[in-house]
Amino acid sequence: MCGIHLIWGKGANEENIQKLVDHSHHRGPDQQAVLSPWAGLWIGVNRLKILDLGIEANQPFWDSDGNYLLIWNGEIYNYSTLRSILEKMGVPLQSKSDTEVLLYYLKFFGTEALTKIQGMFSLIFIDLLQQSVLIARDPTGEKPLYFFQNPDSLIVSSEAKGIANLLGLEVDAQQITSYFYFRFPLPGKSAFKGIREWKPGRYSRVHQHFSFRWDTIPSQAPSPEKPELRTFQASLKSAISKQFQADTPVGVMLSGGADSSLLYAYWYQQSGISLPSFTIQTEKKYEKKYADASHALRLCQQFPSDQELIAIDQRIFLQHWEEYLLSLDQPMGDSASFLTWMIGKKAKVSVKVLIGGAGADELWGGYQRHVGFNRYLSHSGFWTTWSPILAKLPWNREIKKFLNGIDRNPNKTFLNFSALENPDSELYPDFDRYFNLSLDPYKRMLDFDRQVYLVEDVLKIHDHALMAHSIEGRSPYLDAEMISLWESVTDHSLLIGKTWIKASLSEIGLDWIANRKKFGFGLPLQEWLQEDGPFAQRVFSTLKAWADLEGKLLPQPILEVCKHPEQAAKNQFLTLYNLFLWREWVNLRS
Repeated sequence: MCGIHLIWGKGANEENIQKLVDHSHHRGPDQQAVLSPWAGLWIGVNRLKILDLGIEANQPFWDSDGNYLLIWNGEIYNYSTLRSILEKMGVPLQSKSDTEVLLYYLKFFGTEALTKIQGMFSLIFIDLLQQSVLIARDPTGEKPLYFFQNPDSLIVSSEAKGIANLLGLEVDAQQITSYFYFRFPLPGKSAFKGIREWKPGRYSRVHQHFSFRWDTIPSQAPSPEKPELRTFQASLKSAISKQFQADTPVGVMLSGGADSSLLYAYWYQQSGISLPSFTIQTEKKYEKKYADASHALRLCQQFPSDQELIAIDQRIFLQHWEEYLLSLDQPMGDSASFLTWMIGKKAKVSVKVLIGGAGADELWGGYQRHVGFNRYLSHSGFWTTWSPILAKLPWNREIKKFLNGIDRNPNKTFLNFSALENPDSELYPDFDRYFNLSLDPYKRMLDFDRQVYLVEDVLKIHDHALMAHSIEGRSPYLDAEMISLWESVTDHSLLIGKTWIKASLSEIGLDWIANRKKFGFGLPLQEWLQEDGPFAQRVFSTLKAWADLEGKLLPQPILEVCKHPEQAAKNQFLTLYNLFLWREWVNLRS
């Protein structure tokens, strides 16, 4: 796990590349370097040592002839298999690292090597003979990569904020609309003007003129013979055996929910080794609703763990708030980001790798919007006819959102379900292109979540909140074998309500977790905002001050919330937190 950086063309010098490296020190405090392969090109790297801790695996990593070099961020989980192939080819390997394996695969197989790699990565591979640069990002989008491009230069970095600070770029105020509805900037954009996100699963070979065409990395793993429960279990156990391995201490983010509980239970069954686990514990008065701690403690009675509870209340939140905001690469409206950051802050004392359940909900139908969309599909004629009438009745917030979100277009219906409230119609084309029309409507929605919500929300949280504390996050549910299995499922009934995850839990005596009601990972925002406590006072005062100072510049829906935050506390508590975070993050940059 590392930070990687490149400046090519105007502004390419040692001082500027060092600024990017210094900005990302937290991403790799164990080793750093800057280098100019040829005039007008500088690269830099921060290394977090996870595999092969010696200097032999330091970056930039050169081939034995000095013609190729690699800087990259990530882990290759099938590197042992790839290493064996290289050894049979007679390649003299000097380290035990996946870095060296990756470099030689790219040297000998070019872009075809990207189809053989099973793991998470963003990489910059330099060919000195051709004076070209290969840039690539893993298909799932686990590892971040951003770039700024104009006719005179190309800048690439693991963090957008470093590029923005180097160039003096402003926050892109136009992204506030997407952020208001979805909690993140438009896919492919960033919170900064002119900085774009390198697309997941894309690669390009860049030459001196800095124009490039993206190509797509094909599937990384062969499809299983038959998608069924036993295949799912075998694939997940295989992913666990690979991803729980490191040359540094490994821990688990344990919520007591289905996804992380199954990962840890399978690990303990296979290895008999107890690992550190970390769980959020809210205030006692909320523990019935926010029950992660009690469920995780019960799990650890069956599958022993060295468990640590991280207490969260309003005082602790405000005590750490500014430090958290300063660490953010970009605004993350999801309050799970703060909780993950708090886990990382505690866990860094004892581990350098944390395992999480990211991807399980998106791929296997774990969210309420998936349940709602399946209900809509089952009787679409009824819902499209009667929802406008039914929505006028005094339903609770959840039912009212469902009814108001229904549209004759299933894609638009799911987009409404995904947003905090029905988004502005002008945003629809920016998201519509992510719906794969070759898939049946239900799986199409899961695929949308895989491409958009998972990449722009969940995985950004997983990477940025943990890397702020120099911790590598791993997600076994996103292993190449697991993705290939998911792609092979044609019966969408198997993708509703995490059927195979819950069945697997029941088989090992964890029915009580399988039957646990789904509850999202986040702060008790609704409760805090409806109490006249320090959190609510801070949120309300920040938003009102924003409305007073910049009200004429804000879109009308945002202005209304900021002017009257107390009125929004009951039904728009997620929106209040998101806007509060955006404004305070921007204020810290001023």
